[in-house]
Amino acid sequence: MITIQVLTRDGADVSVQGEEGTSLMEALRDGGIDELLAQCGGQCSCATCHVVVDPAFASNLPSMSDDEDDLLDSSDHRQPTSRLSCQIPVTPELNGIRVAVAAEG
Repeated sequence: MITIQVLTRDGADVSVQGEEGTSLMEALRDGGIDELLAQCGGQCSCATCHVVVDPAFASNLPSMSDDEDDLLDSSDHRQPTSRLSCQIPVTPELNGIRVAVAAEG
């Protein structure tokens, strides 16, 4: 299992476990991070799984697709390391990754 550190919107620091081969969104949802809505179920069509990745892990992530980039552009809270968690596969290279759940909107 891969350990993921999550900063929730209310400032709680929570540790969840993700299974290799799943998406970061699935790991967060299954780990009880309820504020991550993930309304489209991981289809890269809604941006409700927006997270901000710790810059130390940004180079371990796959490249961003044009669709993901367009969806993130619709957020008022986009940061340089913003990503849609449904587009990040859980891999051993992400063990210990830190993400913050982005503000809604």
